[in-house]
Amino acid sequence: MALSEPVNARLHVFADADAECLAQLAATIWRAHYASMISAAQIDYMLAERYTPQKLGLYPNANDRWLRLLRMTDELVGYCSYALTGMNSEMKIEQLYLLQEFQGKGLGKLMLRHIEEQSRILGLHTLTLQVNKLNLAAIAFYHKAGFVVREEAIFDIGNGFTMDDYVMHKTLSL
Repeated sequence: MALSEPVNARLHVFADADAECLAQLAATIWRAHYASMISAAQIDYMLAERYTPQKLGLYPNANDRWLRLLRMTDELVGYCSYALTGMNSEMKIEQLYLLQEFQGKGLGKLMLRHIEEQSRILGLHTLTLQVNKLNLAAIAFYHKAGFVVREEAIFDIGNGFTMDDYVMHKTLSL
C-alpha cells in the first residue's frame, strides 16, 4: 500500500558538493533500470554526458532549471530535475528517478507533485517529458498521473546513439 505522504522523505536543493553522490546514485539506478531497454554502452555514454560537474553545475543558482535530491532520513534515494522549455507556459520534467527498492511507496508521486507545484507557482500550464517507449512502468506511472502521449520521436544523442521516446504532456489546473 502506497503512503499518501511518505514518512521521512524530503526534497533538498542540489548543491555542487552533491555532484559525486548524485552521479553514483544515477549510475546505480540507470544500470539496474535501463539494462533491458538500451545497451550498456549507451547507458555509460548517457551517464558520462549528463552527470559531469559542468552539466550539474548549470543547476545551482539557475533561474530556468532546478534539481532536487530525495532523501529518506539521511539516505539519498532519488532525484528529479525540471526546466523551462522556452515555450509559452511549459515546464519539462528532465529527470525523475528513484532506487528500485523505494518505488511503489509514493516517492515518485511526491517528486511529481513538487514539480507540479513549482510549475503552478511560476504560472505555467503544461508539463512535458520524454520517456523511453520500452519503459512501461514509467509510462504507466505518467498515464496514471494524467499525462498523455503527444508524439513519438527519435532523438539523436550523439556517438551513434538515439533515444526512441514518447513525448508526453499534462495540462495543469491552476
